[in-house]
Amino acid sequence: MLPSAIWAATPAENQQFSLISSVLQKAGQFWEQPAAPAKAPQTPENVAGADTSTYTVQPGDTLFQIGLKFNVGYQEIMSANGLGSADIYPGMTLLIPSTTPEQPLSSSQVSRSGSFERPSPDEVDLLARLITAEADGESYLAKVAVGAVVLNRVKSSDFPNTIQEVIFEPYQFEPVQNGFIYRPASAESLQAAKDALNGQDPTGGALYFFESWVPNRFLQSRPVSMVIGALTFAY
Repeated sequence: MLPSAIWAATPAENQQFSLISSVLQKAGQFWEQPAAPAKAPQTPENVAGADTSTYTVQPGDTLFQIGLKFNVGYQEIMSANGLGSADIYPGMTLLIPSTTPEQPLSSSQVSRSGSFERPSPDEVDLLARLITAEADGESYLAKVAVGAVVLNRVKSSDFPNTIQEVIFEPYQFEPVQNGFIYRPASAESLQAAKDALNGQDPTGGALYFFESWVPNRFLQSRPVSMVIGALTFAY
């Protein structure tokens, strides 16, 4: 068997090969792309611009109330600031995104006679989230009743006349105080909110509801409309 042939380059070929290698190496260095700079985290200081503003959180503020001040959804504020929860604290600086003038947040106009015009999606969602937080373990009838109480307050001259203002009136609903109002609404609570907005009111006009065991003299003194599960509804 013949031995394998071994190719040997001539001195001229070696010189040519070295020249080509040198050119390719320099070309590679020339076209090498620099590493992309690390992206800075999104903060009010480095994001604020013509389309944004900042706000310093005051004692007692909630994201929803801040959103109402600036006519922007609280979810947009959370997204703009990279917040994973609705927890805020006094002195905290928040980035407030601007809203398009042609498409401001809408709110339903509610007359004292009780007629509701078309509620905004934010209002329906807010009402459903309150129902979820207050009556998630209760029957569907109780859920509709909780929604009806909120709407009865909107109609009453003793309370604010919008859904948002009724729900966020200080010291009225515990989920606003403990933050549960910011948890997503259940599908059943969303339907209950829609039924209440469509006029269903099992309570016959109740303005209050409370867990029957709560030792509150004011609530216990109110005339009772009905009891549904663990909740007492009163006028």
